[in-house]
Amino acid sequence: MKWPKPKIKKLMALLDSAHPNASCGLEYRDPFQLIVATILSAQCTDERVNKITPSLFEKYPSATALANADIAELELIIRPTGFFRNKARNLIGMASALVKQHDGKVPNVFDSLQTLPGVGQKTANVVLANAFGIPALAVDTHIYRVSRRLGLSEATTPEKVETDLCNHFPKVAWITIHHQLIWHGRLVCMARKPNCKECSLASVCTTSSGAKKDPHNK
Repeated sequence: MKWPKPKIKKLMALLDSAHPNASCGLEYRDPFQLIVATILSAQCTDERVNKITPSLFEKYPSATALANADIAELELIIRPTGFFRNKARNLIGMASALVKQHDGKVPNVFDSLQTLPGVGQKTANVVLANAFGIPALAVDTHIYRVSRRLGLSEATTPEKVETDLCNHFPKVAWITIHHQLIWHGRLVCMARKPNCKECSLASVCTTSSGAKKDPHNK
């Protein structure tokens, strides 16, 4: 159900007050580094990814270098991020596709990004928003959880939650809302035990008010 505009404006104001400086948690210098870091962040914290990417980018500073990587050496570097064998294959495949199809550069078009190995809807949106400033609203586990608890969406897939959020918020706010909801999920609306007593969004949250049961702690 779509929220009325006054309620959306109130939520945006509350998020601005609670997380005024919210930004991407991954450390990167260019679109290539961001797409690599985002692939590595699947099922892994940004903090852990940030610990291994400096040595990774030192050894593989470009798409060409990564495309020619020895997979065993690459696996060893990225092992701490989990699922390292699959991620290594995807990284080499992604880099190879960049070299063959895009002159080694990361494209700024959603459909082109999604054709790259290891790049799904979430990763493509993260790259568009953060590397190119193109409005996009990627839904990760934090946003999925917070959005459903707030009552912004009852959808059961990240893709459908994204559609609901994009319908709720003005396009110009998508990038900011993405970061703010992530940080709210990390700092306040945690998975196992949300801190509803100190939540700045409690006044607009259907779960906190008791209007519905927590969809993530049934």
